[in-house]
Amino acid sequence: MSNLVLTSPLNGWIAPLDEAPDAVFAERMLGDGLAIDPFGSTLHAPCDAVVVTVHRARHAVTLRAANGAEILMHVGLETVALNGEGFSVFVQDGQSVKAGDTLLGFDLDLLAQKARSLITPVVITNLDAFQIVRRDQDRALSVGDFLMELSPANLPGEGGAVAASPVSAGEISREVVVPLVHGIHARPAARIAETARQFEAEVALVAVNRRASAKSPVGVMSLAIRHGDALQVVASGLDAEAAIQAVADLIEGGMGEGGPVAAQSAPPVETETPVAPAELPRDGVLKGVLAAPGLAIGKAVRLAAADIVVREAGEGVAHEEAALAAALDTVRSKIEANAAKGDKARKAILGAHLAFLEDPELSAGARRLIGEGKSAGFAWRSAVGGYVEALRGLGDRRLAERVDDLVDLERQVLRALTGEEDEGAVLPPGSILLADELLPSQLMGVDPAAVAGFATARGGPTSHVAILAAAMGIPALVALGGALLKVKDGAALILDADGGTLRVAPDAPALEAAQTALAQRQERRAAAQAAAHEACVTQDGVRIEVFANTGSVSDALAAVAHGAEGCGLLRTEFLFLERDTPPDEDEQARQYQAIADALEGRPLIIRTLDVGGDKAAPYLPIPAEENPALGLRGVRVSLWRPHLLKTQLRAILRVRPFGQCKIMVPMIASLDELRAVRAVLEEAKRELGVTDRVELGVMIETPAAAVTADLLAAEADFLSIGTNDLTQYVLAMDRGNPELAARIDALHPAVLRMIDQTCRGAQKHQRWVGVCGGLASEVAATPILLGLGVTELSTTASIAPEVKARVRGLSLEACRDLARQALGQTSPEAVRALVKSHLSIGAGA
Repeated sequence: MSNLVLTSPLNGWIAPLDEAPDAVFAERMLGDGLAIDPFGSTLHAPCDAVVVTVHRARHAVTLRAANGAEILMHVGLETVALNGEGFSVFVQDGQSVKAGDTLLGFDLDLLAQKARSLITPVVITNLDAFQIVRRDQDRALSVGDFLMELSPANLPGEGGAVAASPVSAGEISREVVVPLVHGIHARPAARIAETARQFEAEVALVAVNRRASAKSPVGVMSLAIRHGDALQVVASGLDAEAAIQAVADLIEGGMGEGGPVAAQSAPPVETETPVAPAELPRDGVLKGVLAAPGLAIGKAVRLAAADIVVREAGEGVAHEEAALAAALDTVRSKIEANAAKGDKARKAILGAHLAFLEDPELSAGARRLIGEGKSAGFAWRSAVGGYVEALRGLGDRRLAERVDDLVDLERQVLRALTGEEDEGAVLPPGSILLADELLPSQLMGVDPAAVAGFATARGGPTSHVAILAAAMGIPALVALGGALLKVKDGAALILDADGGTLRVAPDAPALEAAQTALAQRQERRAAAQAAAHEACVTQDGVRIEVFANTGSVSDALAAVAHGAEGCGLLRTEFLFLERDTPPDEDEQARQYQAIADALEGRPLIIRTLDVGGDKAAPYLPIPAEENPALGLRGVRVSLWRPHLLKTQLRAILRVRPFGQCKIMVPMIASLDELRAVRAVLEEAKRELGVTDRVELGVMIETPAAAVTADLLAAEADFLSIGTNDLTQYVLAMDRGNPELAARIDALHPAVLRMIDQTCRGAQKHQRWVGVCGGLASEVAATPILLGLGVTELSTTASIAPEVKARVRGLSLEACRDLARQALGQTSPEAVRALVKSHLSIGAGA
């Protein structure tokens, strides 16, 4: 039998299978092959073959060549959770295809937003019968280019599913009901095959009179087993009983993807289990997570979403379909009207709601249930519930927070179906809203003038309702826990979002102090804005630079308007994310030049690309990582793909006037990394004929960088501390985890000691130190940072006037004394108390 040559089924970048960010493929549990990071949006046949199966979620196709080789092509990773959304199928099971024929189409933009990765494994699943004798390596491929060559091993392979009687003579069996939410797709099929191969017995799965060897992942996938399906595990041979028990237990255990399988009515969709009420603390002070900054005094107004009751039985398919269509139109019109009159944040959130509303799979799921005799309300609730479970099952905290949007949309459509009025209420002025969790439409439906703030028992700091609160200027806390549910309507409250506290029924002195602080804050803010463009010098004549963090031309304009003296951090990710290919040199140069022009000659510090961790770019196939925050991110990505780094550096070097831009490298952990970046910079300078010096600095975000700051400062031109990442790494707490967010405080003595060590290391080489993380925008931290040796603060643009005003009221000697005391405290709470007790070092603390 001659060798089989496979051609590329995609336009894209070829990579080793090891780079697939999924252990099932990277560890070759399904077989060996290659991975392709796609540029195009169609999948083609790599050889003449027969279609064994198209997965029901339309994201994967298995072919069998004439020589028996089985080729699995799996578009993207964890795309099974999309349930077919964004995919088009051009073939069917059993169809013969020629090399180059189109098999699937897919929406690359949608997959980039919703899938874990675009990496597409092409895998030979029956390597017991074939071996890969030649394969291509890292380069760009077009459809039809050589991919790999297979040689037969002259061993019998394992076929796909075939029609069969359920159980043959001499076999034993056990029936199981599949609890996996997405059915048995590639990952669980591989797990089943891996388990079955541990036994000598012949093991098979039988479903709807179709049978496949349990040792063949392709065969198992070809059964197209769905959530809730019943199947039989059958086996024969010496260890058949043990084999059946192992495979059946594996399936019934859910493999981490389990969900309820019993027939259910459609209960209201919830984001998660409601928080159980708990007793209020004795001092009446609840602690939560900052969602939007500010201070508020007001009365408690409890919000609770009333259950919307829907009947299960429909009144005819035509009637229910018409009702659903009308309800969707009503909600769509309301969302579009609200978006037209909203700000940028509101428009973005409502845009996400519209995208969900127009999702064809969501509507199709509802219509399917209507076709089975269900009411429009029951069908819509059930369809949304399926999506909610899918989002939860992805294990991604940011995606899980989008569950709020789905629940919100569910309620809006159900209200339109039932004719119930919107849940908006007339609120008295000074209302502080309390809820288990707020939905975006609830917050958008209230009068902002009447709302002083809000607090929720659950929720996360990056949820859409938190983003809305910040955009509306409403102080907000989330994740206060069950004790919040014990607060009575009308109770007096002090909400200190910056301090992370909600004080219930404050006594007269506490109330008076809060009122005084609120009045002083308003006066201070007005005075600071009036003096925003004045020089920033301490009382004893030390020059401190106050810059602003930016991410666009509009941000740069806002920075100038608020008196910022430059940009201390340009986040260049805005150019690289949410697109299929990286920006070229010309596009980057235009954007950087526009921002430099907006700053009107003020200094511009450009951070090189900082992706990885919680910021993914679809064209960068970052391999699977147990902990992305500790993996390929920041400078590690740039050195992993140095062509991207050089392109960015060349673009920066083209900005005029020359010297306005400085370059800053993120996530540095060693001097070798800085040297590697400098080598690329020098190469870019030579190519462009640049001979002048270009300042190259590093971000101090890792403990390693902080403790070796003296070594880094010997070769870096400046050091800038990113306190957000530094804090999470020093405290070993994920700053995106709502359960830990209340304990993550950059004024923790351990973090302050890292900043102190950084400043002392920099002083050995006369390098300046800045802070561009969140701590720079915290006015209470300003005297400590100056006392430790920081001479540049890069804040959010709006807070720059207040930081400058604070600096003008400080004596550097007093700041140093305060910093020395802060380093000796035992907790961030003690540090904050120390700052409050030292108001004498400058007005306006």
